[in-house]
Amino acid sequence: MARQDNRDREERDSEFVDKLVHINRVAKVVKGGRRFGFAALVVVGDQKGRVGFGHGKAREVPEAIRKATEAAKRTMIRVPLREGRTLHHDVEGRHGAGKVLLRAAPAGTGIIAGGPMRAVFETLGVQDVVAKSLGTSNPYNMVRATFAALTKEDSPRSVAARRGLKVSVLQSRRRDKDDAAPAAAEA
Repeated sequence: MARQDNRDREERDSEFVDKLVHINRVAKVVKGGRRFGFAALVVVGDQKGRVGFGHGKAREVPEAIRKATEAAKRTMIRVPLREGRTLHHDVEGRHGAGKVLLRAAPAGTGIIAGGPMRAVFETLGVQDVVAKSLGTSNPYNMVRATFAALTKEDSPRSVAARRGLKVSVLQSRRRDKDDAAPAAAEA
C-alpha cells in the first residue's frame, strides 16, 4: 500500500516543472571561522495556469533546492490565461522596490521578459507576453512583484460573474467601445 502512495505522489509531482531562479551563498561567522550555507529561489508550475515560488536554505545546494521546491508546491496560485497562451489584460505589480509591468501580447510574440520573470512565465505556461521590470533587479523582489501582478489578473468570466452579467454581454460592450474609439478620432 505504501508503494502505491509513493507512486501516486511521484506521478503528481512529475506534472510540475521547476526552475531554479537564484542561488545565494550565505555565511554565518562563528568562533572557528565562517560556516557557509545556501539559499535557493525556485519557481514551480504545471504549464497550464498554476504556478508557485519557494525559498529554501540549507548547508548543501541540493537540499536547499529541495526545500524551496516543496515550499513552492505549497504556495501555488491559479492564473486565468487567454486561449491558454497569454494574459487577459495588462497589469502592474509591486513588492518592495520591485515593480513589474506585464502586457498581453499577440500570438507569436514569445516571452519577452527578464530572467526571474521569464522563469515564472515558462512554468506558468504563458507563450506570449511582454514584461518589464522597473526598479529593482533583486530576483526575490522581482518574483514577488510578478506574483502580485498575476494575482490581480482577472478573466472575463470572473468579471461577468462579479457584475451579474453574461460573458457575451461583457464582450459586446467591449466591442462597441472599441468601434466608437476610431469614429471619435475621425470626427
